[in-house]
Amino acid sequence: MMRRVLIANRGEIAVRIIRACREMGVRTVAVYSEADAGAPHVLAADDAVEIGPAAASDSYLKVDALLDAARRTDADAIHPGYGFLSENAAFAARVESAGLTFIGPSSSVIAAMGSKTAARKAVSAAGVPVVPGETPASQDLAAVRASLGRVGYPALLKATAGGGGKGMRIVRSDDEADEAIAAASREATRAFSDGTVYVERLIERPRHIEIQVMADRHGQTVHLFERDCTLQRRHQKVIEEAPGPTVTPAIRERMTRAAVAAAQAVGYVNAGTVEFLLSGDEFYFLEMNTRLQVEHPITEEITGVDLVRAQLLVAAGERLPFRQDDLSVRGHAVECRVYAEDPASGFLPQSGPLLRYREPQGPGIRVDAGVREGQSIGVHYDPMLAKVIAYGENRTAAFARTTRALEDFDILGLQHNIGFLAALLRDPRVVACDTHTRFIEEHIESFVPGYTDEQLHALVALAAVADGSGDPRDPGSGGRGPGFDPFETLNRGVF
Repeated sequence: MMRRVLIANRGEIAVRIIRACREMGVRTVAVYSEADAGAPHVLAADDAVEIGPAAASDSYLKVDALLDAARRTDADAIHPGYGFLSENAAFAARVESAGLTFIGPSSSVIAAMGSKTAARKAVSAAGVPVVPGETPASQDLAAVRASLGRVGYPALLKATAGGGGKGMRIVRSDDEADEAIAAASREATRAFSDGTVYVERLIERPRHIEIQVMADRHGQTVHLFERDCTLQRRHQKVIEEAPGPTVTPAIRERMTRAAVAAAQAVGYVNAGTVEFLLSGDEFYFLEMNTRLQVEHPITEEITGVDLVRAQLLVAAGERLPFRQDDLSVRGHAVECRVYAEDPASGFLPQSGPLLRYREPQGPGIRVDAGVREGQSIGVHYDPMLAKVIAYGENRTAAFARTTRALEDFDILGLQHNIGFLAALLRDPRVVACDTHTRFIEEHIESFVPGYTDEQLHALVALAAVADGSGDPRDPGSGGRGPGFDPFETLNRGVF
């Protein structure tokens, strides 16, 4: 087993890894930017090293700084978490060359699966169904247009070098082609320094299903069932649940078999996720994420497996602590991503101090967070504050528990999306699984709440208290009379 692990990340995933390491007796090293000096992951680790200014490009993405921090603290392994450098093959190769253990797949596998075209080719050869498509012979306008014509409309242009919706454009006719090609390539270049795009048939109104896989160096590859990630906004997941509510036993058998085949085809080791689009009874390979996913907690809840612990064991050369026959689904779990963003203003990211931060508690409730009360939330990183995970004996119970947890989550100081999440969970179409990957965008007006009169009065009262010009107990100074508690009022859904 590794002696000391450096976590090349921040926020809730860094805290999560630190906790798993502590349970296994492994010491940890946190890295942090100037902006994160007092962040929870820094306080939780055994050691901490500052690696640069607030901007990620000057700190968390600085490979030399990360490797130097590992050398100075005598770390013998690096866990990349997710985001930042977690799927960067060059970083993994540098870690390997430094004689350190990279807690994830090999750099060669990351490179192979990081290219959408290479990944499609590899899994297709293993018999995994892929969406009809092709990579243009060249990237000039005429060649890409010709590919669109052969694949057929509606089609999807996608960046070969990355995901997250960057460099992606829907094309429904020849008239839209030129502008879409130029825009997709331009955005892909900005995001990934590679403007190469490929063409894929657009699957209309699909569900997004992903399969968690784990593999060790002793020839064992298993799946840990599926997660449904259909509720998305601009290709970013919002709410996830496990198991998939529309996945029948027959579909599960076929899809999990395909996921395992995809992993085995590239010699995959450690944790990974194979993503599919599900349309009716047919499914198609979308991509493979060569890292732990943000939504991994719901798989842990329904299987009882600690995925980070399993990652550490595999990275240390040990066998997986379970076999396929040991794994089964129990109950249902839901995860909601709580962001510092304002849904009423186009989901504009928010910054400022967390004046009040109180996590929900209770049976079946888990909160993975990397923030604390009093911390200032800046503009340099992803605005996710926490993940609310709820487990229940069935989907109805899990939804009810998740909704209650969101209602009990006290956050004050900046806008957030809790009201938006609660509105989604209560929507009859979501409850009935009558959704698809563009559902939120098509019905956004149903889920973006406005402010009630009571909440607006509470804001006035808080502002008066903040600048010393009024008393919230005094109706004449912007308050609401004796006993009025603006914090209680603001805790009712939107704020």
